Amino acid sequence: MSIQSLVDEVEIFKQEYEKFERGNKSAGTRARKSLQTIKKIAQDLRVEIQESKKTEAE
Repeated sequence: MSIQSLVDEVEIFKQEYEKFERGNKSAGTRARKSLQTIKKIAQDLRVEIQESKKTEAE
């Protein structure tokens, strides 16, 4: 995972949420899916950071 993938997914979420706010109900489903992906990417990055910290400490 990379920061760029997180940034890309946030941009996708932003676009879908804006569509949802204009009344496109199916965009709400895509926005929720995008948020779930953001959550997964963020968790993966947290794990990578923690592993890196542990490796440096050893």
